[in-house]
Amino acid sequence: MNVDKRNLGVLKTAGIVVACAFLFGFAMVPLYRVVCEHVLGIKLAAGAVDQSRAAGLVEDASRSVRVQFVASVNSRLPWVFVPELPSVEVHPGKLTEVWFDATNTGAEAIVGNAVPSIAPSTASSYFNKTECFCFTEQVLKAGESRRMPVRFFVDPQLPKDVRELTLSYTFYANEVATRRLSETGSPLPAAG
Repeated sequence: MNVDKRNLGVLKTAGIVVACAFLFGFAMVPLYRVVCEHVLGIKLAAGAVDQSRAAGLVEDASRSVRVQFVASVNSRLPWVFVPELPSVEVHPGKLTEVWFDATNTGAEAIVGNAVPSIAPSTASSYFNKTECFCFTEQVLKAGESRRMPVRFFVDPQLPKDVRELTLSYTFYANEVATRRLSETGSPLPAAG
């Protein structure tokens, strides 16, 4: 009977540890946002804005903002990733399109995800993307290269003292989707 009680205690403890680990996994995304935005001062970019919002803007041709581009890859991802231009001058309110190039230098197909950020963080809410490769997983076969667009506008309400923004992306290997791709031929989970 003592062994059964001890086993039951171990089982309860293991269940609590598993439940805590599961909850911690869900808490990581909001914790990451809080640490980046409030502790480190890095504002993470939001998702796509509605095209109608971009259509309703009036271009402010009286001023321009320089948008710089930074591209990097995590050391575990055998990709080359670069912006086609180091920077562009834009008028707030004008929809602008820029391109990034990625090449898989690895020996097999890999799924990658790009994580964007905007600096300075105080201006990030004024930078709006209508289309971005960062919204979806990117699959590149061995040796494959791809041009990927980003369409954005800088809100005319951007404070006048902000004359320069930096849009940076870091690509990470999505190991779960890459494994699924090699096993099933698709990076997406099976339906049903």
